[in-house]
Amino acid sequence: MALAAFYDVDIRIVYTTAAYHDLGLCEGREHHHLVSGKIIRDDIRLRDWFTEEEIETIACAAEDHRASSKHEPRSIYGCIVAEADRVIDPETTLRRTVQYGLANYPQLDKEGQYARFCAHLQEKYAEGGYLRLWIPQSKNSERLTELRSVISNETRLRQIFDRLLSEELNQ
Repeated sequence: MALAAFYDVDIRIVYTTAAYHDLGLCEGREHHHLVSGKIIRDDIRLRDWFTEEEIETIACAAEDHRASSKHEPRSIYGCIVAEADRVIDPETTLRRTVQYGLANYPQLDKEGQYARFCAHLQEKYAEGGYLRLWIPQSKNSERLTELRSVISNETRLRQIFDRLLSEELNQ
């Protein structure tokens, strides 16, 4: 809601999009944004408060919020929710990347995990990566700069990876 204050938007649509955008997680993370859009379109109660056009705007915004999306959100509502949904905290982002590697690629040894970790960070977060920020007033821009500083410092990145991997394996 704080990001919405910078724009001339219908606060009801922002709020409803924020409330519904992750409901699709009930069917898994990979396609949750699309499932959320379907849930929104199928919710007959929304018709008590919104027009069909407004419901479509809400559904599209939910579909567009995914961080891995390769396209720009179709409306300011998608931009607001996508930006608000991002958690760009260097420590958290790096830890989640290690956790994902351990959970999804358990066959990789330490060096394989590190290579996958670095490749993912380069592809998504480094300069030229696919992650896009849509709201300049968001604090994510500053945090992304911090994360990119870590990614570009190979020695520091390796030290952080080693620490995080050790912590995750010893839990």
